[in-house]
Amino acid sequence: MAEVDENVCIYKNPNKPIEDRVKDLLSRMTLKEKLGQMTQIERRVTTPSALKDHGIGSVLSAGGSAPFENALSADWADMVDNFQKFALESRLEIPIIYGIDAVHGNNSVYGATIFPHSVNIGATRDADLARRIGVATALEVRASGIHYTFAPCVAVCRDPRWGRCYESYSEDTEIVRKMTSILSGLQGDVPKGHPYGYPFVAGRNNVIACAKHFVGDGGTDKGVNEGNTITSYEDLERIHMAPYPDCISQGVCTVMASYSSWNGKQLHADHFLLTEVLKDKLGFKGFVISDWEGLDRLCTPRGSDYRFCISTAVNAGIDMVMVPFRFEKFLEDFTYLVESGEIPMSRIDDAVERILRVKFAAGLFELPFSDRTLLNTVGCKLHRELAREAVRKSLVLLKNGKDPNYPFLPLDRNAKKILVAGTHADNLGFQCGGWTSDWNGKSGRITIGTTILDAVKATAGDQTEVIYEQVPSHETLSKEDLSFAIVAVGESPYAETIGDNSELTIPFNGADIISSVADKIPTLVILISGRPLVLEPWLLKKMDALVAAWLPGSEGDGITDVLFGDYEFEGRLPVTWFRSVDQLPVHAAGNSYNPVFPFGFGLKMGKV
Repeated sequence: MAEVDENVCIYKNPNKPIEDRVKDLLSRMTLKEKLGQMTQIERRVTTPSALKDHGIGSVLSAGGSAPFENALSADWADMVDNFQKFALESRLEIPIIYGIDAVHGNNSVYGATIFPHSVNIGATRDADLARRIGVATALEVRASGIHYTFAPCVAVCRDPRWGRCYESYSEDTEIVRKMTSILSGLQGDVPKGHPYGYPFVAGRNNVIACAKHFVGDGGTDKGVNEGNTITSYEDLERIHMAPYPDCISQGVCTVMASYSSWNGKQLHADHFLLTEVLKDKLGFKGFVISDWEGLDRLCTPRGSDYRFCISTAVNAGIDMVMVPFRFEKFLEDFTYLVESGEIPMSRIDDAVERILRVKFAAGLFELPFSDRTLLNTVGCKLHRELAREAVRKSLVLLKNGKDPNYPFLPLDRNAKKILVAGTHADNLGFQCGGWTSDWNGKSGRITIGTTILDAVKATAGDQTEVIYEQVPSHETLSKEDLSFAIVAVGESPYAETIGDNSELTIPFNGADIISSVADKIPTLVILISGRPLVLEPWLLKKMDALVAAWLPGSEGDGITDVLFGDYEFEGRLPVTWFRSVDQLPVHAAGNSYNPVFPFGFGLKMGKV
C-alpha cells in the first residue's frame, strides 16, 4: 500500500483546523482502516499485527488487566508506548487511544492515589473538590501512558440494590449535575467560545473522559444491573439525562452506551436515544462507545447472531465497539455488513470522523507517547492529601451519643486504652471497594495506603494503648480498662452485577460484632459500604455513635482527622437511608417517605 507523502498531508499538520485534518485523513482511508478505527480491543489480544495491519483504533485494559502484578506507572507507560509504536507503523500512522476504568484515581495501578468513590464525593456536595480530583486523576493516568478514562459515571441511582450504587454521586439529579465538574478536571476547562458539543482536551496533562452510561442505568426496575428502566421519556430526560448536557457543554469527548434498556429496548440498539437525542438534539460531536461486549448482549445466546448485533448497534449510533477479544471475527462480519449495504458507508464515515476528531482534539498525533516527567505525581503527597480531604468531607455522622445532651464524639486521643475491631478496621482492599487493583476489588494490603487501624495508631496519644482484634474475644471484652471501641464493618468489594443485592444486610456477621462489643464497651461504629445497609432499631440503639464512611479509598487518615476532632463532620447523605428493603425503591422525590435517615441528613459534633 502506498506510503503517505507528509509534505501534502493536511492531517499531519498541527496548524490546520481539526475538521480539515479529519476530512483529509478520512479521504485517504480504506474501508479496512476505517473499521479498524471503530474497533477497541483488550490488551491481552493486542499484537503488533492487530495494530499495524488491522489498524485497530483503541486498546483497553479491563479491570485488573495489568502488564503484570503490582506493575507501577512506569511499567504501564512502557506497555502503552510499545503498543503505540506499532500503531504508528501502520500505513497512515494513526495513534491508538488507550483506555482504562480510572473511576476513583488511576485505580488499576499499584501505588496510585485511590480517591474515595463517587458516593463519597456526592456526600461532600463539593463541586470544586470533584474538579480537583479530576485534575489529580488525569495526571496519574497520563503518567502511566494512558490517554482515556471511562469516567465519570453520571448515573442517578434510585435504588441501593443496584451493584453500581457507589459509582453514582447521588439519588438526586441536581447533585449529580453539580459533580460533573470532575470533567473540567479530567479534560481541562473549555476556553471561552469553544463550540458547544465539540470534544476538548486541554493538553497532555489531561485525559479523554467518558460520560456514562447513557442513559437510565441508575433507574432500572428493582435496581437490577443491566436491567430495564420503566419510565416516560419526560422522566428519563428530567431525572437521568439531565447530567449529559452538562458534560457536553464541558466538551466531553466520549459517551458510553448503557447495558440497560429503556421500556424494554436495549440502549445499545436504540437509534432514537443514541442518534436522534444524544447526537442530534443534545449536539454531541464526540464518539459513542459501547460497553464491554455490549453488542454480544443484543441477542440470545450472547453473540450468537453476531452480524445482527453489529448492524443493530452501529446503525443505532455506536461509533466505537469495545469488542474486546474476538476482533478478527468482528472485523470480518463488520466488513461483510458494510459491503452488503446493511450498514451504510455514511454511518461508517460519521463514526470514524467522530473518533478522529477526538484523537486530533487530544493532541495524540503530535504527542502520542507518555510523558515520563509526570511519574513523580503518582501517589504523591499532594494527591494523597487531596484524597484525605475528600475522605474527611464525605464522612456522614448519623448518630452521636445515646443521649443528645451527651455527645460521644469527638474521641479522646489520650484515652487509656482503645479497642479497634471489625472486619474493615485493617483491610485496605475493603476500604477501597470495587474497581481497585481488580474489577471486583480485593481484600488486604492491595496497594499503598493507610487503614483505619493505621490511622488510629498514628493519631492516638503516646500513652494510649491501641488494641486490635478483628473479632474481639470474650476475654478482651471483659477488660475493665477499655475506654471505648471503634468497630469498622461493612461490605466486601464488588462491581456491577456481582454487587446486586436484594437483602442489604451487614455482611461478615457485622451486626453480631457490633452487638457483642457495644454490650460491653462504649462503641463507635464505622460503616464501610457503597450504599446504605439495613440498620435494625435494636442494633442502632446499642451504638454510641455511627459514621457512614462509604468507600474512602487509600487514605484512612481522613477518618481519624474527624473522629478525634481536628475537623468537623461535613458530609450529608447523598442517598436516602431506607428502613427496610420492603420499602425500596425509596428516594426523597418519591412518595411514602419513611426512612431511618432522610436524604441530606448529617449531624455535626459542634465542638471543633
